[in-house]
Amino acid sequence: DTERWFELGSAWNGGLEELDALLMRKDPPFDMEYIYTTYILELAENRGLLVVNRPASLRDINEKAYTAWFPDCTPPSLVTRSRGALLDFLKEHGKVVLKPFDGMGGKSIFVVTAGDLNTNVIIETLTDDGKRFTLAQRYIPEIAQGDKRVLLIDGEPIEYALARIPAPDDSRGNLVMGARGEGRPLTARDRWLCEQVGPTLAAKGVLFAGLDIIGDYLTEINVTSPTGIRELDRQFNIDIAAKLIAAIDGKLTSRDRKTHRL
Repeated sequence: DTERWFELGSAWNGGLEELDALLMRKDPPFDMEYIYTTYILELAENRGLLVVNRPASLRDINEKAYTAWFPDCTPPSLVTRSRGALLDFLKEHGKVVLKPFDGMGGKSIFVVTAGDLNTNVIIETLTDDGKRFTLAQRYIPEIAQGDKRVLLIDGEPIEYALARIPAPDDSRGNLVMGARGEGRPLTARDRWLCEQVGPTLAAKGVLFAGLDIIGDYLTEINVTSPTGIRELDRQFNIDIAAKLIAAIDGKLTSRDRKTHRL
């Protein structure tokens, strides 16, 4: 029922620890209020609340930076504030992607080719003249075939990926930027990447995550607000949200909880 999918009961002002489960979901970029909220949720978690995803992991797993924990899965990458280091990286690889750490939806992502006259101003803008970290990755030409979103539930992948194919006049595989979403079965390489990353995420209490894969490479790990459920549900007649709720229920059952308030 897409129209009447919830009902409001009487007002409730109990402590968070009186709940069984709470889903924390906010589109990046997030601010210090978000960090403060994770402190509160972590305290409630210590008192018995199941928080999805685990508050400490929401703080620790940055979408862009955490790929560095899996170097065998990623394209050549560099995290730096240094203009010189970025220029050296560009010279080495010829064509690179530069990203801010706090962006979403493809905003402020630049594809830069060696010799581009805008290179210096792009670097100055992204690093705020050397004050902010920036992620550089070697450009992956397979982006033309789509930036694949693979959803993981408790470390296990959904059987289909959503390939977000850039618009003809753009290089970004983001639906909000005009990319087209096309569902595809996972490839053997997709499954291998999930095997490398999934167990670590599950161990860190990340029940719902989205891996971004371009060609053979992992480019981002999304844990705050992964999207793609509705597109895959429509194309393959599946119910990914139900699988997530079942995973949450399984965690609650394993705690021998008798009542469930979500």
